[in-house]
Amino acid sequence: MERYEIEVFLTLAEELHFGRTAERLRVSTAHVSKTIKGLERRAGTALFERTSRRVELTPVGSALREELGPAFERIQRSLRNAKRAGLEIRGTLRIGYFGSAASRYLLGVAERFEARYPECTVRITEMQLSDGAARLRSGEVDAMVCCYPMLEPDMTIGPPLYEEAKMLAVPVGHPFATRSSVTLEDLAEVTMIANPPALPVEFDEFHHPRFTPSGRPIPHGPAAATFQEILALVGAGRGTYLTTEQAPLYYLRPDVAFVPVTDAPPLRFGLGWLNSALTPRVRAFVETAVAHED
Repeated sequence: MERYEIEVFLTLAEELHFGRTAERLRVSTAHVSKTIKGLERRAGTALFERTSRRVELTPVGSALREELGPAFERIQRSLRNAKRAGLEIRGTLRIGYFGSAASRYLLGVAERFEARYPECTVRITEMQLSDGAARLRSGEVDAMVCCYPMLEPDMTIGPPLYEEAKMLAVPVGHPFATRSSVTLEDLAEVTMIANPPALPVEFDEFHHPRFTPSGRPIPHGPAAATFQEILALVGAGRGTYLTTEQAPLYYLRPDVAFVPVTDAPPLRFGLGWLNSALTPRVRAFVETAVAHED
């Protein structure tokens, strides 16, 4: 049934008068009559009993009204809510990210979001590892791409949006550079460049463990504040670093090689925001991103 047919049927079921129904819907009486006849023809039975003095629902018509009425009201309410939310989604939405692969992903989501909410502009802002969530807490960005796990009590991380396999960045002269792959157990034989202390401890331990699966210690070397600094240290032979499969596409350097880590869990990414700052804009962007994956 078309929306206008449902409106005509439910209004007539309430008014039980063709003239008043036409007046409420601002259409002609003939239009109401034609619409009802079309519905009855498709139903294969009468929905209303008509006499010169009154209009009444048939048992079939009453049953149809009981089924359609609540459902149509929910649809109408959803449309009103969507319209209200759309009026609130305007201005500028600032989304933070780490790494070029995330920026490319966000640009695709932002394009769909702005097409749906033309009154709102998305500004993509690059962040550094040393920022942690500080720029989110300071209000510089409204949401940010986060890598699981993030267990910050003042933050919420939405559903996973995409994932990437892990690779180990090593100096080109390192013995691992010529291997087709390495394992987490092999990390006991290298020094790992440390993340900046601004990152949560549980996050750092998950992605850059201090022990191999068998319990062998993994040496940790100097810390760096940005990914470019990390790669510079790797290229200089100061250590290695666990990164993503996208790194060779966006950060190719002549002094760094990237080797797959076959048994490392993949990196999963989602959007995060402050618990106190889930605005209609942020919610709509997250919903757009989730739909982008369907």
